[in-house]
Amino acid sequence: MTLQQLKYVVAVAECGSLSEAAGRLFVAQPSLSAAVKELEKETRTAIFQRTGRGMVVTPEGETFLGYARQVLQQAELLEARYISGETPRQRFTVSTQHYTFTASAFVDLIREFGGDEYDFTLRETTTWGIIEDVKNLRSELGVLYLSDFNRQVLEKLMRDSKLKFTGLFTVPPHVFLSRDNPLAKRERVTLEDLEDLPCLTFDQGEHSSFYFSEEILSTHSPKKRIRVTDRAAVINLLIGVGGYAISTGVFPAYLHGGDGIVAVPLEVNERIQVGVVTHRDYLPTRLGEIYLAALRRIGAEAEAGTL
Repeated sequence: MTLQQLKYVVAVAECGSLSEAAGRLFVAQPSLSAAVKELEKETRTAIFQRTGRGMVVTPEGETFLGYARQVLQQAELLEARYISGETPRQRFTVSTQHYTFTASAFVDLIREFGGDEYDFTLRETTTWGIIEDVKNLRSELGVLYLSDFNRQVLEKLMRDSKLKFTGLFTVPPHVFLSRDNPLAKRERVTLEDLEDLPCLTFDQGEHSSFYFSEEILSTHSPKKRIRVTDRAAVINLLIGVGGYAISTGVFPAYLHGGDGIVAVPLEVNERIQVGVVTHRDYLPTRLGEIYLAALRRIGAEAEAGTL
């Protein structure tokens, strides 16, 4: 197995066809095809399925490509530091449910890192997408929550994917409301109080399921529901239509212009455990350590009620 072969299969996966990848790599298509077949034979892994529409990555191939991308990134860092003499551009990716505090921790990461060059990615995605990203090494870590309802299903999925969940903090559920909403002045609210308000939830796409919902009480059926895919849309709808969203209540106000949104405790017998998803044998990079430290600080403040 060579770095060249790894570059080839990554390019084929990105292009979806041998001919397009060959053009990008400036190699003859027969040579590229032979190199891919040789790598599949050597690794005893069917990385691609050949179809009339092109080269489709298999499930086994997704896992292999995750490791291949990681190897190529490390090789690039080595070459930049020890051969070309350049300062390598640092890369870091995290996948997360739609939490404002994960963006806040990302701000802390960038400030503490302070490098001249970097390539960081914060992916707010579905619950399934987080697990797939970490499983296939597209992200160093993921952030999601567990509850009594979804824990058994998600923990089994993570075990089957050779992932582990490490808790960061546990908080009671809250509802986010516009400060102008009459319920915003309450010390706590019930589901009955919210009955006539639009409920805002994050769409989980093709893997929509009660267990993959970003919100607890996913089996509760509100009279009015608005599904969104974007966190900014939730903020606008909380204010614009007087809706509510159920979440952790952890909300650094400075990220959204001050005091427009408030978090009010929801009177239910539930707890939300937010944690980090990583590979089973994960050893954090320096950037991962900085980001995890920022998340832990936020978690400690959330549990202490001082955020």
